[in-house]
Amino acid sequence: MSGKVYLVGGGPGDPGLITVKGLACLREADCVIYDHLVPPRLLDAAPPKAERIYVGKETGRHSLSQEEINALLIDRARQGKTVVRLKGGDPFVFGRGGEEGEVLADAGIPFEVVPGVSSAVAVPAYAGIPVTHRSLASSVAILTGHEDPSKGDSEWAKLTTGVDTLVFLMAVANLPTIVRRLIESGRRADTPCAVIRWGTTGEQVTLTGTLQTIGDAVSRAGLTAPAIMVVGQVVALRDRLNWFETKPLFGLGILVTRARAQAAVLTRKLEEAGARVIECPVIQIQEPDHWAPCDQAVQRLPDFQWIVLTSGNGVKAFLGRLRRLGHDVRALAGARVAAIGPETGEECRRGGLDPDLIPGEYRAEGLLDALRPHVTAGTEVLIARAAEARDVLPKSLEAMGARVTVVPVYRTVPSKEGAELAREALGQRLVDVVTFTSSSTVRNFMALLDARDRNELFGGVTVASIGPVTAATVEEYGLQVAIVASAYTIPGLVEAIVRYYRKES
Repeated sequence: MSGKVYLVGGGPGDPGLITVKGLACLREADCVIYDHLVPPRLLDAAPPKAERIYVGKETGRHSLSQEEINALLIDRARQGKTVVRLKGGDPFVFGRGGEEGEVLADAGIPFEVVPGVSSAVAVPAYAGIPVTHRSLASSVAILTGHEDPSKGDSEWAKLTTGVDTLVFLMAVANLPTIVRRLIESGRRADTPCAVIRWGTTGEQVTLTGTLQTIGDAVSRAGLTAPAIMVVGQVVALRDRLNWFETKPLFGLGILVTRARAQAAVLTRKLEEAGARVIECPVIQIQEPDHWAPCDQAVQRLPDFQWIVLTSGNGVKAFLGRLRRLGHDVRALAGARVAAIGPETGEECRRGGLDPDLIPGEYRAEGLLDALRPHVTAGTEVLIARAAEARDVLPKSLEAMGARVTVVPVYRTVPSKEGAELAREALGQRLVDVVTFTSSSTVRNFMALLDARDRNELFGGVTVASIGPVTAATVEEYGLQVAIVASAYTIPGLVEAIVRYYRKES
């Protein structure tokens, strides 16, 4: 039985620019065959069991020839697989999608095309350059920078003088030739132009000038591929419309050490502020070694006056175990629920549980103060939490006379893969800020780094902590924490980083 191939445009670089249909195809893929310019995070949308095959092409280096890629598409489809051929930008805009579609048609392989957001329009937009404008440009042409501009001189002349805006993809390698031929074909030497590298990402670099000056500007900056070139009067609008590169964290490399399942929210908020996020999860969330303590507590739920939940992970794990044992949130009807902070409270609500108490200070000490008026001698309290956690809360409640049952509902374990990525990013000086969102991320991160290299790797790097407890754990390793969130939440951490860099600037 033959499978099917989806030729999917992955967008220009910002992972958020993939289409809804493209994302749906990825989620159903058995095999993803992807290019060099595909945002790496898009691969996470495919099922964990999906085969991932890199076929990227870089200047002077191709992992597979086009013929080998074609054969690969046919082979995986004939194995009955759902294949996503994931390309940067749009598959039919200088993406060789048309050629691959022809090969599939000739082989009798069913296929669909899922258009993507082309870098030809998206990259200029992120640089504050509209490719058309009512007053300045009513026409636009998209050209490949790899084509020899000397081919067809008469057609080249008509294009360069008859179209308002010209967008050259893959333009850097042939930039001097492109500029020369444009001027020779009648384009004014003082025409505004821009070269944009790694557009729509936190690494975006934009150089502006005229046809006469842009070559020298690119040479001085050492700008290399991937980059596009925009030629036309619309480039002059960048001074007023530059919205992306003016974001408060634009260009900063921020390393996120949170577990992958929880990193998405922090990553999204940092990217919304313009940061270049490097995800290096140094912990994984796993089930506890034994469920017996939790299961025994569930059997005596009617005995508890309070259920205390100290993290979103704890909420998901506890409610998940409750369902596994044949119960739902109605089993908690006799108890009141305390959540350590608003994010934990929101996770409770997603599970159908409305917390009775959320403290003003989002840590164990704040939760303890909030519980104090409600706890007397003999009050039964169940705490569902990580296997690795401070004992401040249970010991303090016991000191107040409460009978406390602590059950581990998940544990955090080191992720060596994340540590390798982090070490590489720090070693290459790609990181400006390292974020820590819990003491467990700190300990697992530090355990995976060579203590002798730690100070060197963190040299010149700003450390940001979600709160004072996590900051204290960082300082145990001899590192200074420059940023501590006043609200111990992900939004609070992002706000603290933004405030710090606004003050610095």
